[in-house]
Amino acid sequence: MEINYCMSCGAPLEIRDVDGTMRKACTADGCSFVHWGNYSIGVGALVLRDEKVLLVRRAQEPGKGYWTNPGGYIEQLEMIHDSIKREVKEETAVDAEVRGIVALRDLPRNIHNVYIAFAMDYVSGEPEPDGVEVDMAGFYSLQELETMNVAGFTRWLIDVALRSGSDGLTEDPAPIVKMDGHGLFRV
Repeated sequence: MEINYCMSCGAPLEIRDVDGTMRKACTADGCSFVHWGNYSIGVGALVLRDEKVLLVRRAQEPGKGYWTNPGGYIEQLEMIHDSIKREVKEETAVDAEVRGIVALRDLPRNIHNVYIAFAMDYVSGEPEPDGVEVDMAGFYSLQELETMNVAGFTRWLIDVALRSGSDGLTEDPAPIVKMDGHGLFRV
């Protein structure tokens, strides 16, 4: 769907040069709205327990029938590390804590998708599928994965998580400058 009206004031949009790129911008005097593009940010969890990885089987498209790592999309006013904890709990009933960011996927297309993969530490709970987005959930060994219909991207993420040798980017709980409302991660 194409945007034709200003999301701030409702006036028609026109295409004009904004900093060297043709973009849709508001025509109303005093309104500075610019439509920068369509984006989505996904998050995924790599939760390990006893050398097994937490996986879910997709019950809906996209990927129905494939085994993937739990994940989803961030909410507008939610920090990304809170989003992934929520998604893991919703899809599997498992509580996990963020250890770090271990991978990032950039997929530019009609809606530009960025996917952030988190290494997470298992805290508690036994995997139970939500029965809506996923119909099975459990912890599986690398040997068990060989006979499962695991999505290619999930296989890559598991390899990254198990072979990275580090926690990747970790949350900075005490940055040198206090910045309330920022989620800050660093090497």
